[in-house]
Amino acid sequence: MLHLRMITPPDRTEAVVSAVESTVGTTHLVVLPGAARDPEGDLVLCDVAREAGDELLHELRQLGIDKDGSIAVENIDLSLSQHADAAEEEAPGEPADAVVWEQLAEATHEESTLTITYAAFMIIATMIAACGVVLDNAVLIVGAMAVGPEFGPLAGVCTGLVQRKPRLAARSLAALLIGFAAAIIATTVFSVVMDAMGLFSEGKLDNPRPNTSFIWQPDPFSFVVALLAGVAGMLSLTSAKAGALVGVAISVTTVPAAANAAVAMSYGEYGQMLGSANQLLLNLGGIMLAGVLTLYAWKLLWRTQRGRWKRRLPRP
Repeated sequence: MLHLRMITPPDRTEAVVSAVESTVGTTHLVVLPGAARDPEGDLVLCDVAREAGDELLHELRQLGIDKDGSIAVENIDLSLSQHADAAEEEAPGEPADAVVWEQLAEATHEESTLTITYAAFMIIATMIAACGVVLDNAVLIVGAMAVGPEFGPLAGVCTGLVQRKPRLAARSLAALLIGFAAAIIATTVFSVVMDAMGLFSEGKLDNPRPNTSFIWQPDPFSFVVALLAGVAGMLSLTSAKAGALVGVAISVTTVPAAANAAVAMSYGEYGQMLGSANQLLLNLGGIMLAGVLTLYAWKLLWRTQRGRWKRRLPRP
């Protein structure tokens, strides 16, 4: 269930209440006239099944409540109410399959903004991966994958394209490209310093590396894995499931490839550098392609399911 808190201009409160009452899957409607002070207006509260949340939010935005008032949405972790149970039963589909597009856009907006924290995580993850590729250590590679924050911008690009929000897509793409560029430059300097300290060496990079050699040798499986990771990542995001393990899958050949490119650049190993760069671009492209197609398919599937449900409603 979702909890909605709305501040509505008094002249539109009745329209808001009507929209809530006409949306199947809503309950716990509360209206407090004149309760809001900033902005001034009435306070309207309600709970809505996740499956019906996107439809209700669309109607509220058509009424201009987001511009002249306020709409706040919260997830309800626990609701002990027979009314809530009945509302979820009436709503079409299953909660885990429902996509609240406004919530998705807001989540990807927060995760895809280029910040100091995002850049720091990207640089640290790439440096950890650099240690992993030089030492051919799978544990360090997995650790770098867990730290890498690139899933947010990747999801932002996909959401922006599907929702036709060019600013979100452009901002996410900029965060992704600038983040990787900064990480590669910083890791190249890091590799030079580690070599000066005797901890890295060109010989270690050229030695057989059975655990990490795939990072700079892209093949058809690389693209297949990228497609599967993109689908899994978007499903995790749209269903509001915990995405920690999905984030690791997304990073399989992105952060490690950037790290291998940086270390190879520091030693003038341009063959490995180009191979790693190709691996990075191949996987980023595959993940975004799969993410966009998954969101389009999810939107079409949900629209078809909702259309069938509406046709089954009894005529007044």
